[in-house]
Amino acid sequence: MISGNIGDYLDGVKTVAIAGHVNPDGDCVGSVLGMKMYLEDNYPELQVDAYLENLRDVFRFLRGSDEVRMTAEEGKAYDLIILLDISSRDRIGVIQPLLPLADKILCFDHHVTNRDHYTWIFNYPEMSSTAEVIYHYMDPDSISEKCAEALYMGIAHDTGIFQYSSTSPVTMRVAANLMEKGIPFSRIVDDTYYQKTYAQNQIMGRTVMESILVFDGRLIIGYVKNKDMAFYGVEPKDMDGIVNELRNTIGVEVAIFMYEREPSVWKVSLRSRSYVDVSEVAQKFQGGGHVRAAGCTMHGSQYDVINNLTLYLEKELAPAEEEQTEKS
Repeated sequence: MISGNIGDYLDGVKTVAIAGHVNPDGDCVGSVLGMKMYLEDNYPELQVDAYLENLRDVFRFLRGSDEVRMTAEEGKAYDLIILLDISSRDRIGVIQPLLPLADKILCFDHHVTNRDHYTWIFNYPEMSSTAEVIYHYMDPDSISEKCAEALYMGIAHDTGIFQYSSTSPVTMRVAANLMEKGIPFSRIVDDTYYQKTYAQNQIMGRTVMESILVFDGRLIIGYVKNKDMAFYGVEPKDMDGIVNELRNTIGVEVAIFMYEREPSVWKVSLRSRSYVDVSEVAQKFQGGGHVRAAGCTMHGSQYDVINNLTLYLEKELAPAEEEQTEKS
């Protein structure tokens, strides 16, 4: 059980920077903005800056998002840097150059692959999200409505709207406590999780239509080439949700979605349904993440990447195939 309060780590601190990972998702954005607002509400003597790169438009309704810094000021030193939702050091975003200048670094996370060292690190892989983790380091009575809004969004996104296996009774109680702050919880989910632009729906539809099923339908693979992204006018931030849509296919245990960030460089997302630990697969290619959701960056043609991934996934899926054969 978590015991502690963010205030325990603020002695002698006057300047704080809060930062998330590259290509920030809902949990990362919600955690960073939630922490920013909590510190500003309860420790007004602090100078607090938040850093996020490539902040998606759907997150800009959150209060405080207009104050987010997307570049790091060269040579700027903070008393404390708080890193949130960072699965590994190579995933640290725009604040990376300022880390050596900071007096102290505090990291809150929930990735099973995070084995890095900072001044303090509190990593709880059993928790649904980083937003849930940092909630436990706050005084619930001191969480404002705007802070609750951000934290709720973070939890909702990283639980797949409370459906992933990481969702626990504690998660639901935390979400309920945040709802009691009067947040527009339905709008948060609809506007930031479900709604897509026409171009996003087009690229998702094309990916699903051209996806392939292998290993007796237990593995589904979809990919988007760089030239296709240019044709539809989409960016990496528009790829959210595609891997989950693939995973929703009946009979699928593992879904792979990959898009070409630049020629022969692929961002790979992995999702599993019930028994395959995709974080182990991602780690073989210097990636990381969670047991049921992980990712990595790989090089080569799409066929090279697919062949390398399926080499490992075939071993994970083979027992289930054999079991299915025996039953039939």
